[in-house]
Amino acid sequence: MQSQSSFSPLQFAKNKNSIFYKVLRQRVNEYFKKENISRHANASMVFKTVCMMALYLTPFVLIVTLDISSWAALGLWTVMGIGMAGCGLSVMHDANHGAYSKNPAVNSFISKILIILAGNPANWRIQHNVLHHTYTNVSNYDEDIAPPPAILRFSPHTKRYKIHKFQHFYAYFFYGLMTITWFINKDYEQAVRYNKMDLLKTQGLTFKKHLRNIIVNKLVYASIFIALPFIFCPAPWYITLVGYLLMQFITGFILGIIFQPAHVVPSSTYPLPTESGDVDADWAVSQMYNTANFAQKSRLFSWYVGGLNFQVEHHLFPNICHIHYKKLSKIVKATAEEFEVPYHSYKTFVGALKDHTQMLYKLGNQDVAPAIH
Repeated sequence: MQSQSSFSPLQFAKNKNSIFYKVLRQRVNEYFKKENISRHANASMVFKTVCMMALYLTPFVLIVTLDISSWAALGLWTVMGIGMAGCGLSVMHDANHGAYSKNPAVNSFISKILIILAGNPANWRIQHNVLHHTYTNVSNYDEDIAPPPAILRFSPHTKRYKIHKFQHFYAYFFYGLMTITWFINKDYEQAVRYNKMDLLKTQGLTFKKHLRNIIVNKLVYASIFIALPFIFCPAPWYITLVGYLLMQFITGFILGIIFQPAHVVPSSTYPLPTESGDVDADWAVSQMYNTANFAQKSRLFSWYVGGLNFQVEHHLFPNICHIHYKKLSKIVKATAEEFEVPYHSYKTFVGALKDHTQMLYKLGNQDVAPAIH
C-alpha cells in the first residue's frame, strides 16, 4: 500500500492508444442515446435491492423473534451471509460508485447500507474508487493487491516469504475473514492511514469527524447485529457466536472469490510507475490488461454478484449501473478487438478460480522478488 506521508497521484501516459477509450466512450454514449434509457438503476434494480435486503434482514428478524432450534439458527445465519454478500455486491457497490441513481442524495443514502454490513462507506470509497479503480494492480497504490504481506502475496513486485508457497491452499480461508476485519480493526487502521495520505479530503472529511463516524457506526452495528441475537435468540450463546462468525465468513469468502479472480490472474501485467511517477500506459488500456471477466452467459450468477463478472465493463464505466454491463460488453469487446487491445474473459467462473489459484501458486513459489525467511 502507499506508505508516503501524503498521497502522490500517478500520471498515465497520454500517447499509448488513448484513442481507444475516446472511441469507446462515444459508442457507449450513443448506445444510451439510441435506446433512450438511463445509465442508472431501473425497476429491476429496485426489485433486486428489495430481494437482497430481504435475504439479509429477514433471517435476522426470524433469529431474534422465533423460538427456533440451534440448527435452524445456524441455517438462518448462513442465509444471512449469502444475503450480506449480495447486498454488498449488488446494491451498496453501485451506490458508492454513484451509479445507482442520478440523484447524489439517493446514492449517499443507499451507500450507507455498508454500515449494517460492518463497514464504513468513506473508507470503502477511498480504497475502492480512489485507489483500486484508478491504480488497478499498481503496487504501493492499489490496496486490493496489498494484503498482510506475511500472509498473502498478490503482486510479483512485493517480497516473497516462505509461507507464501502454500498460499494457493490457505488464501481462500483468509478471504473468509475479510468482513470481520472491517468491524474489528481495518476501518480504524484505514482512517489513520488515509489521514496521513491526505485522502480524507476526497470525502469531505476531517480525521476527527471520520473517526467519530466510524465509532458511532460500529456501536449501531454491534447493538443490532451482535447484541440483539445474544439477548433474544433462544439458541445457546455459543451457537449464536458460531452463527455470527459463520455469517461473516461466508460473506468474506464470497466477496473474495468474486473480486480476486478479476485481477490476480496470469494475464495481469502489474504496471510499475517510472522514476518520474508516470505509468507507461493509457489508463483505460491498463484496465484492459489488468482486469478479467468470467461467466458472462450465466444470468443468475450475474444477477447475484451485481454484474461484477463483467469487471472489464465495470472498471471502464464504474459510474454506470451494473444492469447495463451485459449489453455494453458487446460494444467494449468489439472496440477492443478493433484497436487490438486485450479483452480477457473466462467462459466459466470455475475457470477463473482455477487460473486465480494457479496465479497464487506462481506468486508464492517464484522469486520475482527476494524470498525472506
